[in-house]
Amino acid sequence: MVRDGKIWIANTEDGSPVFVLPKMANRHGLIAGATGTGKTVTLKVLAESFSDMGVPVFLADVKGDIAGMLEAGVDSENMQERIKRFGLAEHGFSYQKYPTTIWDVYGKNGIQVRTSISEMGPLLLGRILDLNETQKDILTIVFKIADENGWFLYDTKDLKAMLNEVAENNKEYAAEYGNIAKQSVGAIQRAVVALEMAGGDQFFGQPDLDIRDWLTPDASGKGMIHILDSQSLINNGTLYSTFLLWLLSELFETMPEVGDLDKPKMVFFFDEAHLLFKDTPKALLDKIEQVVKLIRSKGIGVYFVTQNPRDIPDGVLAQLGNKVQHALHAYTPSDQKAVKAAADSFRENPAFKTADVIEALGTGEAVVSFLQEDGTPSVVEKVFILPPQSKMGGIDASVRDNAIKSSNLYSKYAVAVDPDSAYEMLGRKNEQEEKEAAEAKEAAAAAKQQAKEEAAAAKAEAREKEKEANRKKRAAKSVGTTVAGTVGREVGKKVGKQLGGKFGQTLGGNTGAQLFRGILNTLLK
Repeated sequence: MVRDGKIWIANTEDGSPVFVLPKMANRHGLIAGATGTGKTVTLKVLAESFSDMGVPVFLADVKGDIAGMLEAGVDSENMQERIKRFGLAEHGFSYQKYPTTIWDVYGKNGIQVRTSISEMGPLLLGRILDLNETQKDILTIVFKIADENGWFLYDTKDLKAMLNEVAENNKEYAAEYGNIAKQSVGAIQRAVVALEMAGGDQFFGQPDLDIRDWLTPDASGKGMIHILDSQSLINNGTLYSTFLLWLLSELFETMPEVGDLDKPKMVFFFDEAHLLFKDTPKALLDKIEQVVKLIRSKGIGVYFVTQNPRDIPDGVLAQLGNKVQHALHAYTPSDQKAVKAAADSFRENPAFKTADVIEALGTGEAVVSFLQEDGTPSVVEKVFILPPQSKMGGIDASVRDNAIKSSNLYSKYAVAVDPDSAYEMLGRKNEQEEKEAAEAKEAAAAAKQQAKEEAAAAKAEAREKEKEANRKKRAAKSVGTTVAGTVGREVGKKVGKQLGGKFGQTLGGNTGAQLFRGILNTLLK
């Protein structure tokens, strides 16, 4: 509830109200405690109060019981007792529903929420795909090649097309980007297929989420509560946590610097926060810590909800100024250390020993410390958390469906679109290359055939010339032989007649004809 311009979240044992100061709400916070100790109620009370102040809220619904914010709370004997005990009636407490938009990565239990492969980036996508360091490096190269060539990566088929492009042309890319092993590319491709089978192909696509749509209040001025239905998504803890980290990054990159405000621009609740830090590489942990440190300057408050404060790395935990610690159970030495660590994170109250109180807390009770006007944490106090004004528990399918389809954002995101991107661009590139290869092959075949035909023609022409030359040669030889024989006979006759009379004339004529023919044949060879 909002009281005197502040978020009234609990009362102390003596009935004094405990507040969260709106201008300190973007200094982040922690809601911790064992299962069943009241974390969800605390989350709802805070979310309702922010909404009442006109601050939009994002939170994940892991168990399906937060969606009840769509409906007004239901009166009961227990609720009447709590209303009386907290003195809520005189401060305007009433059962009411809150403006709520329900989202779903898979598009089944909420408005389809999407992002593009490019927006997710290689670092976060590599985490989703569970790639090793070598594969992550290659994925980064794939993103760089796509970016430099204007091949847009919107969905998984775009990514697969890029992976095929790099694998098939790895030798051409190796000169500029280094060795790209086909085996590593194949491993990434298999991981992408596995992601698609798990429903990831629905998450990546267009239209992608415009985070600015979440900043618009409802008609009455209340902040919209955006709930991510995570009942199915939580089964893939890596995708769940990476998606929420992507949301944080989007908020950080989209929102302008605003400095210190009277109230946050938006508040982000990260349920099951331990999943964000589980098996997370140092590079990503550093990025998370950086975002948490800097995002408050954008007016964004981040609240981690988890069972044990030890789930949060020290670098992040140090940034969380507003703390609500529900009960922790110390059954083992490790549990006892966890309780002590949780107690030590609070500013000591001389009235009690914090560790003992944490172990003894009942459902709906907590120890809290919130930032004061000067930015310092208050002394730890034991408190009783106020009840929410909206319904506790889940909602009927008909109520959910009506809420989804009546949202102003439903028409914008319900239908997927497939713009021109890497898949189509590379398809055209491959078609062009295949066409050019076919044309080159056809041209080479035509050139070869032409050369063959020209060689045959030249050979035929040479044969004809040779025939003509032989014909002329034979004709010349025939004429020459006749002439030579005649000349030789006449010469032989004259010589023979002088030497042997008439007999010598005949013999000389025949001999002269043969001799002259022989000489001519020798010359014409």
